[in-house]
Amino acid sequence: MKRRVMIIGGGASGMTAAIAAAREGADAVILEHTKRPGKKILSTGNGKCNLTNLDMRKEAFRGENPGFAWKVVGEVPVKETLSFFEDLGLVLTDRNGYVYPATGQASSVLDALRFELERLKIPVLCECEVLSVSKKLELATSQGAMKADAVILAAGSKAAPGTGSDGSGYKLAESLGHSVIKPLPALVQLKCREAWYKQFAGVRTEASVTLYSDGKAAASDRGELQFTDYGISGIPVFQISRFAARALSDGKKVTVRLDLLPVMEKKELFQFLTNRVKRLGYRPGEEFLNGVLNKKLHQVLLKESGIPAGRRTREITEKQLGVLTDRIKGLETTVTAVNPFEQAQICCGGVDTREVNPCTMESKLVSQLFLAGEILDVDGICGGYNLQWAWSSGILAGRNAGRGSI
Repeated sequence: MKRRVMIIGGGASGMTAAIAAAREGADAVILEHTKRPGKKILSTGNGKCNLTNLDMRKEAFRGENPGFAWKVVGEVPVKETLSFFEDLGLVLTDRNGYVYPATGQASSVLDALRFELERLKIPVLCECEVLSVSKKLELATSQGAMKADAVILAAGSKAAPGTGSDGSGYKLAESLGHSVIKPLPALVQLKCREAWYKQFAGVRTEASVTLYSDGKAAASDRGELQFTDYGISGIPVFQISRFAARALSDGKKVTVRLDLLPVMEKKELFQFLTNRVKRLGYRPGEEFLNGVLNKKLHQVLLKESGIPAGRRTREITEKQLGVLTDRIKGLETTVTAVNPFEQAQICCGGVDTREVNPCTMESKLVSQLFLAGEILDVDGICGGYNLQWAWSSGILAGRNAGRGSI
């Protein structure tokens, strides 16, 4: 008789887990509480689905036990992931290491997985709420009682609840004895205190962003910074946001320093501004930074540097130039909050990975219970790393659940 593997959650990790389990000869069934599986995949990569990255590295994964994800990705590496999707009929394209379907459509990835589920005759029970799971792998669901030889918990996190991630999997994990590290929004925008953001709204500029927790540097990144009317956004902000969320949750003071001209070193910038005063001394002070930075930034930077708007450029003192250099290279802002789960791409936190075997994804607490995907305390940076985590953890969990005890 075939092993019966029940997969709770029909997202990226759940679908790949089901496919991997069925390929091992198991009778796999997906229990999905929404109307259709894989909805979140459609929103990844701005609808283009950046499904992995050729520059795979340990530092791209975070969590209380960051080495865990790297071990899992080592078990199911990028090369195997590429083969997995190519075998499903996807043509893949590499854009500076970022891997996308050649169609440029996330729906192509979802369809490839869906077609394989159909080929393997894997049932997907939609609108099926899992109410409880016992240590004997007996499930109570909205569609009746079920019994499994193995259960894969791939119910997602609390990020982007509109796609079905409602955090219900955490309660199931806790009921089975697992510890859950407080889930918080990650890859998300930051809300800031200063009033001048309303003047900056809509500005995009290359910048280096450094986050401080109680005065200590916690994370930094560089890329296109986006100003909103309430704070900061953009990929470099997303990359550091999980550290802001955790620090704020711990009651720490969180600040960010923005280097608005990272192409110049501080001394180089001061000399550049000094030469500019000599060359453009005839200009009104408010035009001093024209052509250097976005116009919306000028007034605030000059005001923060103590340079009156009506002053002529030739009247700007060396001391004021020094302060202006400091502001451009380190405009400080206070972070008051991160945006909520509704705006977050993923979560930081989740089931403690120290309670899971990274070689099999099996729980160390409950025999034949496996965990995969966002429900675990693993969060990656932008660039396809979170989907690689989903594929690797899902395939590994499905493979071992389908084989049975090792």
